Amino acid sequence: MRKSARYSTLAAAGLLALSSLTACANDAASTASTGSGKGTKVKIMVGGLDKVIYMPAMLTQRLGYFDAEGLNVELLTEPAGVQAETALVAGQVQGTVGFYDHTLDLQTKGKAVESVVQFSHAPGEVEVVSTKAAGDITSPKDFKGKKLGITSLGSSTDFLTKYLAVKNGVKVSDFSPVAVGAGATFISALQQGSIDGGMTTDPTVATILDKKAGKVLVDMRTPEGSQKALGGPYPSSSLYMQTDWVNSHKDTVQKLVNAFVKTLKWMSTHSAAEIAAKMPADYAQGDKALYTQSIRSTLPMFTDDGVMPENGPETVEKVLKAFNTNIQNADVDLSKTYTTEFVEAAK
Repeated sequence: MRKSARYSTLAAAGLLALSSLTACANDAASTASTGSGKGTKVKIMVGGLDKVIYMPAMLTQRLGYFDAEGLNVELLTEPAGVQAETALVAGQVQGTVGFYDHTLDLQTKGKAVESVVQFSHAPGEVEVVSTKAAGDITSPKDFKGKKLGITSLGSSTDFLTKYLAVKNGVKVSDFSPVAVGAGATFISALQQGSIDGGMTTDPTVATILDKKAGKVLVDMRTPEGSQKALGGPYPSSSLYMQTDWVNSHKDTVQKLVNAFVKTLKWMSTHSAAEIAAKMPADYAQGDKALYTQSIRSTLPMFTDDGVMPENGPETVEKVLKAFNTNIQNADVDLSKTYTTEFVEAAK
């Protein structure tokens, strides 16, 4: 069932050129995770397979839930959600595991895309500051004149950083967003002073704290943190797909949602250590205890049923609207950015 409402939202950064997508294709293929080889074939692009915020994608495959639904799911990875979004729009994949806010952005560009299962009710993102800059940046009010790391321009980290700035009286033009990706590249930029701070997720956050390379400024890994920073629940990680494809492949979509809902329920009844044990060994990067801690810190962001949190879309619209003047005249129908049809059936 779809809820209806009409809201304005942003016309944000344009889609990446397809040539850029092609340039990333080899990287995506090299980190692909292929399913059993049996059943209905589906390709899903993930905005960073090893990011804890997108953990349900790989975990569902590791638990065998795709196979149980008769699906052969190939998981591909791109370092940023906006690149994963581009792969979907280009028709190279059938689904994207990324932030829900891209569905609003795409609607303003004439693209009908909807979230079919919502993994989270908080962003799972953390604004960190380097140890060196920690004395100068004690809140987002201090962003003016600073270089702040994001995964890429037009990404959800870009959106949220801009919102934190504007909410705290800093203009978007007053600071410099720097695309540094996540993981090792983000940490290196922080340590070398290429950025003063930035927004990232676990396991990058856990590694930064362990190396004493930085400190937490704003923690949005919990619903409480989301409420404090953003004023409400913020649905982020999700499986979103082109609406036309959803409507013409409802049986396949239902099987995907069934699998993901099973995973979310499994996550809600198992410990961080048990979850870590199911993930690929290399995700821990040689430190299983630290990886387990990163999962433990991020677990509160996840839903246990895949349902869109109440008032979540409205919070996202409010956040996007705050920093982009183009949205003042944009008109987005939030009811078309997500559907609860499949999660309701999965119950």
